[in-house]
Amino acid sequence: MTGPGLATALQEFAARDSILVALDFDGVMAELVDRAENARPLPANATALAALAELPGVHTALVSGRALASLTAVAAPPERTLLIGSHGAERRLGPEAPPLELDEEQTRTLAAVGQVLEPVAAQYPDSWVESKPAARVLQVRLARSDEARRRAVAEAEEALGKLDGLAPVYIGHGKDVLEVAVVRADKGQGLDLLRSVTGAEAVLFAGDDVTDETGFARLDPARDVSIKVGPGETRAQFRIEGPADVATVLEAVRSWRQ
Repeated sequence: MTGPGLATALQEFAARDSILVALDFDGVMAELVDRAENARPLPANATALAALAELPGVHTALVSGRALASLTAVAAPPERTLLIGSHGAERRLGPEAPPLELDEEQTRTLAAVGQVLEPVAAQYPDSWVESKPAARVLQVRLARSDEARRRAVAEAEEALGKLDGLAPVYIGHGKDVLEVAVVRADKGQGLDLLRSVTGAEAVLFAGDDVTDETGFARLDPARDVSIKVGPGETRAQFRIEGPADVATVLEAVRSWRQ
């Protein structure tokens, strides 16, 4: 699972007084599934994260592209675990955290984005539009071919380019998704916020998707640990094969922490 370089980095990370362990959910804590509502954390990963959350000086967080309500429902995170949803647009940093609110222009723009994406999804069987508090997401992972997925995304982007007189939109690409948000946010900003809120001296962040690269880019290799889960080009320092290896990483941090 871990090479000597990662093992050494985890040991040094665990030795710091205050640390933050932040993880993407889908493809990291949980295996990727066709239907988002069916995802659940691997039992070993959930157990290891809960054990870390109980240790003094250890802060834990999930940093996900999911809407916060969806993330909470499928992840069932420990109460002390902080949550970043919608790539950073939504946050649960405590029991009194206010919900995300859009202004009238953003609300109007979000409705217009949905009106653009819905006809595109209707043309491609097994594609659909997911609604988030600050975004609409064209989901094409179940479309019938790679060509269909590419065409759907290209047509959606072309149609979005014709929107005018509305609030700015921010387009992001993930694994077989096109996300169009009216709030500018990314996982790098989310990690910056978590570091500030927790006062952590060092951050470990593990992610699997292209949307996690903004998080990897924010980390300092001299003190932080970045881990790519699965294949693909990455800025992360280290790589593990898949979600089944995540528990081993978390358990290593806990063993060196105690």
